[in-house]
Amino acid sequence: MPKTFPFPQDLLDTQVALHEIRAAYEKYARSLPWSAEPMPGWEGDKHLHSTYRSHKEDSPGYTEEQAAEVRRFQDELRRLSAEVMTHPYWSTLSEDVVAARMALKHAHEPAEA
Repeated sequence: MPKTFPFPQDLLDTQVALHEIRAAYEKYARSLPWSAEPMPGWEGDKHLHSTYRSHKEDSPGYTEEQAAEVRRFQDELRRLSAEVMTHPYWSTLSEDVVAARMALKHAHEPAEA
């Protein structure tokens, strides 16, 4: 059975916020053009024993609003990551710090039966 740790609620809340903002950022990024800058599309060579050709359509690049939203997500991810990493709780542990940090990443998940 994995070891449990008495994480303070503010640390748990920050970790959950980090998971949520990461998921929101990844969802938003999937809606963006494949390149932040305007780039021409391309078509790759035909694969051996297949008719498949990899390709990308032209990318118009990000709009100013899209670029600003990406920066906002990235700034928030850095802020929350720093808040988790520098939380005073970590200085209370003399051992198992790596195990505790790994456990925190999964602390929001329901316990297995």
